[in-house]
Amino acid sequence: MANKDYSVALVVDASAKEVFRDINNVTKWWTEEFYGNSNKLNDEFTVHFGDVHVSTQKLIEFVPEKKLVWLVTKSRLNFIRDMQEWNNTKISFELSEEGEQTQVKFTHHGLVPEVECYKDCSKGWDYYIKGSLFKLLTTGKGKPEKKLQLK
Repeated sequence: MANKDYSVALVVDASAKEVFRDINNVTKWWTEEFYGNSNKLNDEFTVHFGDVHVSTQKLIEFVPEKKLVWLVTKSRLNFIRDMQEWNNTKISFELSEEGEQTQVKFTHHGLVPEVECYKDCSKGWDYYIKGSLFKLLTTGKGKPEKKLQLK
């Protein structure tokens, strides 16, 4: 049976050390509105995308240059009925180095076609993983969600 969790793989011309560092630099590729830490096991952080998406992640696996897993401990997605649909899902990054390249396998465990946000959340992840994170890893500059500026 095929795995239905949202998953994507990238291959970049960078070391696993560089890739791991950049993934953990969440404000450079996901969102600038970031509170907390993402540097070691058991760190927790919260990300905001305006009032559309707020979620808190806990680092439950942290293997430098190999694997990173975030457990979503709290979420609020205001565009679906079950706003806490991400709660207890896991977001993983698995790295494997081959010569001068590193493959990143990204999976959002629990983000499956049967859940309400799958279509929109998959599009979001496509943008942030295939777009912003890929750009950060290949050009040094990602396209994270900008922090809202109060006027």
